[in-house]
Amino acid sequence: MSTTFDDADYPAYTMGRAAELIGVTPAFLRSLGTAGLIEPERSLGGHRRYSRHQLQLAGRVRQLLDESMPLAAACRIVTLEDRLTAAHRRILDLGGALTPDDDIDVPTQTHPDIVTKRYYRAP
Repeated sequence: MSTTFDDADYPAYTMGRAAELIGVTPAFLRSLGTAGLIEPERSLGGHRRYSRHQLQLAGRVRQLLDESMPLAAACRIVTLEDRLTAAHRRILDLGGALTPDDDIDVPTQTHPDIVTKRYYRAP
């Protein structure tokens, strides 16, 4: 038996509870709304309500911020990761297959020329 609470997009969490669950402040969640990453639903009383999916996105942004990433960049990265995950889900729903190279959890290898350190003699 499935309920609305099984739905990752169901806005089940109040702002205070949501902030507590992912270890941030309510102000941080509001800032993500201002940045355009997540738009919480509103209760009949006008209070913000967050879904599990939104909390996953917020948690990922927090992780990137902790790694010294600027907020705008972190939001862009999380948005792109979320879109890629949705595209992968759609491919599978349509009967397609993903290769190991398509796995979002495996970091993309940087081209060797970019990471090779080259030292030049000073003139």
